[in-house]
Amino acid sequence: MKTSKLSIRLLWYITPLVILPLLFLGGFTLTNVTNSTKKQAELIVSRFVEQQQQKIFNYIDSFHSITRLLSTSPVLADFLAREPESKNQYIERLGELMNVFASYSEAYPDIVSINYVAPDGKSDAFYSSQLTPAPKSYPFFDQVLQSSLRQQQFMISKEDGSTSLYFVHPIYNIDYYLKQPQQLGFIVVHVEPPILNASILEAPFNNTLNLFLTTKGQILFSSDYDLRGSYLSEYELEQIKSLADYGKLASIELSSIDKEERIIYAVQMTDGDYFISTTPKDLLYQSGKAISLITALIVIISVISLPILIYIVVRNLLLTPVELLGAASHRVGDGDLSVYLPAHTNDEVGVLFNDFNHMVNQIRHYQDELEEYKHHLEEKVESRTKALEAMNSKLEVAIAQAEQANQLKSRFLANMSHEIRTPLTAIMGFTEQLLHNKDAVNDEQHLSTILRNSKHLLELINNILDLSKIEAEKLAVERGPCSVVQLIHDIDSIIRPLANEKQLAFNINYKLPIPKIINSDTTRLKQILINIASNAVKFTEKGSISIDISYNSEKQHLQFAIQDTGIGMSEREVERVFKPFEQADATTTRRFGGTGLGLCISKNLAQLLGGDVQLISEPVKGSCFTVQVAAHLNAEQLKYEAFIHSYEQLSPSKDVQLSFAANSFDANILVAEDNPDNQLLIKLLLQTWGLEPDIAKNGAEAVEMALVNDYQLIIMDMQMPVMGGLEATQMLRHAAYDGPIIALTANVMKTDVDTYIEAGCDEALAKPIDKDALEQVLVSYLHIEKDSQNKWENLLKSEKFQQINDNYRSKLPDYLSQVVQLYRAKEWEALRSLAHSLKGSAGCFSFEAIHKTAGQLENALRSNQTEQVEQCYDALINALEEAS
Repeated sequence: MKTSKLSIRLLWYITPLVILPLLFLGGFTLTNVTNSTKKQAELIVSRFVEQQQQKIFNYIDSFHSITRLLSTSPVLADFLAREPESKNQYIERLGELMNVFASYSEAYPDIVSINYVAPDGKSDAFYSSQLTPAPKSYPFFDQVLQSSLRQQQFMISKEDGSTSLYFVHPIYNIDYYLKQPQQLGFIVVHVEPPILNASILEAPFNNTLNLFLTTKGQILFSSDYDLRGSYLSEYELEQIKSLADYGKLASIELSSIDKEERIIYAVQMTDGDYFISTTPKDLLYQSGKAISLITALIVIISVISLPILIYIVVRNLLLTPVELLGAASHRVGDGDLSVYLPAHTNDEVGVLFNDFNHMVNQIRHYQDELEEYKHHLEEKVESRTKALEAMNSKLEVAIAQAEQANQLKSRFLANMSHEIRTPLTAIMGFTEQLLHNKDAVNDEQHLSTILRNSKHLLELINNILDLSKIEAEKLAVERGPCSVVQLIHDIDSIIRPLANEKQLAFNINYKLPIPKIINSDTTRLKQILINIASNAVKFTEKGSISIDISYNSEKQHLQFAIQDTGIGMSEREVERVFKPFEQADATTTRRFGGTGLGLCISKNLAQLLGGDVQLISEPVKGSCFTVQVAAHLNAEQLKYEAFIHSYEQLSPSKDVQLSFAANSFDANILVAEDNPDNQLLIKLLLQTWGLEPDIAKNGAEAVEMALVNDYQLIIMDMQMPVMGGLEATQMLRHAAYDGPIIALTANVMKTDVDTYIEAGCDEALAKPIDKDALEQVLVSYLHIEKDSQNKWENLLKSEKFQQINDNYRSKLPDYLSQVVQLYRAKEWEALRSLAHSLKGSAGCFSFEAIHKTAGQLENALRSNQTEQVEQCYDALINALEEAS
């Protein structure tokens, strides 16, 4: 039969396509077989040595524990506690002690003897399971006396070639009146270690030689008994020590033993000795050589036979049928539709022949129908393609929205958790100091710090409730004056107690000059420093924490270098530490806790503040975090006097709280408030500042009074009967009232505040009333001089305020009755209005339980959460009953 061109081309293609991969695969297989054999052998040896090492470690640790238990035995303590009154009493105590020694010897047959040795080396109580006399001295006793270790062990080689183990533990007399415990002697336990001999005799391969060496090269134990007591050369010992340090196998010729090249694996024991396993190199790798030869033979046979077999099979199964099919197709192309292929096997080629015959028949009878079908098919494909494209587009949008929502949620939860914990650290720390240190001299300063951080926590909660941050996917930062000394003082007041609790040194170092004031976000900067400094305390067990403050005049950056002597991190851990939800490793999480969010948030905040956070760390040596933020100094702040040049200027100035002067301004103020108790409280507060306000009970009265009288400022409650504060503000602005209007409300969500500002309010203050915030608003809008610091406290202690407070308390039963009536009558809108009023007034008079439960009931009614209404109602009733 004539060979076709396709057959020749197939042969040319098959030969290199089959032979080259086979050669590559064969070489790769040979290499991997050899390497795998070596690695497997090395793994077996290393695991064997590590198992033996661990077995010996456990054995030694168990006898250390036994020695420690013997040293703290009550019978031994009684034996040493006082001088015996008689010889019989001494014999009785000694007998009891010998019983204890005997019980340990029976429980642990490896124990040869137990000896109590006085500090002068004399054996005062000796027990031997072999009834041998007490030794006059131990060769290692001078080393014991010079060592400060609690527990020691010694291996002593004997003349017969065997080795004994000695475990030593000091005994102390615990006297609470002494500055240091008195040493009374030592417990010495003599052990014959059969487990060492067993470990030495075990072997992963035939002809394996195991050795147990001292640091001087003496062979204490050996699977070859004749080698015990001999020494290795210094060069061989240095090679073994190097192998033990790196934990790798290596080929070494031990001339001190034999001239054969061996594969050696060595590990160092706790006392400096070495466990070594050696195997002849030829024996270790001989199995791999046989496998390599077999593999090479298989590859050669495959290279020769496989192309031939493939060609024959492909020729019979494909080429011949393809030639028949090609000839028939050529005839059909010439217009001969009488072509018919003969019947073939039932495989795919036979199906192809049948389909060809069927195709010819269809061409013969339905050529016109085929053209029409083709036209409709193209339309359907185009329509389906467009539908799939539209669906894919919608799917991509949905996936992007889902990913964005997930990222927003994660970022929101991360910021929320971290920002709340930051001020709580100061609040809880100083509260604990005040509780446990009743004689604290700086309690006012501590309380001031607690108050400042409490206000900071309130700001964070308000920011969390601001849902616009989530929608914008960004965390806004402010830029305002920030006192550097006060900032560091706040950090010191938080971190120093944490460091003192762990007995760590805490130092703050200034590299002068530094600016007095920078323009940045104090809250965010404090958050960054507290987080990194508290992490430094958490990950430092001993040593010190230091913060170095410096100023880079070229970049106008304020720099904080936080250095610790903690656990440190590797290069790989440093790369991961700034990623969200990641810590150095799983061990860090289990040991120290934490979510892994703090450093990620701190780095992002530092970048928002115009700087960055950098880290330099080494394992065990500690870490150094460098925080840089932009100072944003203006022309005035760049002058010489705006910088701190001497250490006398580093004392923080006391907080100055704004207050009114006694007779500073004569202003007409209108207060629109529907709650009588709040009316009295606000009026009394303004009177202490020298202001006499007019009172409006609702929004309608406020509009009428403001249009008739000339008021310099209006304080407007937002939710009142008849007409609310929002409608009243809008009406006043439409009536051309241009004075400041201050919104006073219990709803402080950002969306609500934005609504009040859009309606025409200049500021929005929250209930309960914050005296400082209200005073600052009045000062900014009325330009009144400040008064003394203590007027607010005097107001709360005044008789008139107490009368108002008592009057409000007397009305609580009436409020209770109203709440019950409205709830039973299911007048939900009226009940919500009453709950809103109670939320504001109760907070002003320090009834926190009523303030909280009333707010919860108002929110439940507003959002139509019927399941929570009853629960919130019961809580409000309980709060009113307890306060009445």
